Amino acid sequence: MMVGLLILAAVTVLYAGYNLFVKLSGSHVPIDATTTIMATVCIQLAALTTSGIFGLYLISRGDQVFALSSGSYFWAIAAGICIGGAEIGYLYLFGGIGLTKPMDASVVIPTIVSGTIVIALIFSFFVLNETISVTQVFGAGLVIGGIVLMFINSSTTAPH
Repeated sequence: MMVGLLILAAVTVLYAGYNLFVKLSGSHVPIDATTTIMATVCIQLAALTTSGIFGLYLISRGDQVFALSSGSYFWAIAAGICIGGAEIGYLYLFGGIGLTKPMDASVVIPTIVSGTIVIALIFSFFVLNETISVTQVFGAGLVIGGIVLMFINSSTTAPH
């Protein structure tokens, strides 16, 4: 149980770093740039390198079984397509490409992360047939309310 909580904390910190570093990358997009696709490619190459290094570490330990089912590969590819598309969108939002100005991380990241919570809850119930408690539904409602409040607040504040 403790190992699981440590991994959960580490993944949370890493995912926060991912979100914030994508914002920093987007904030350095030159004014004359028409796309941020090369930053997305850099993200993917860094992720592939990280996974490759970890894979080599596992190989060096021995006794690892790397074969997965075709379903595991299919859904991993689907997840990769989703994260690749999300990264493209993130960098466009943060770089201001096609927008009047870049969006603030304080609005974009909480909206996306919180929206992910609500979508995951709905998907878990209807597709994965997981049991959802009244407390979870109430929490999802609070998340939706929080997203709405962030947009109300962001539209009334002056740009930085």
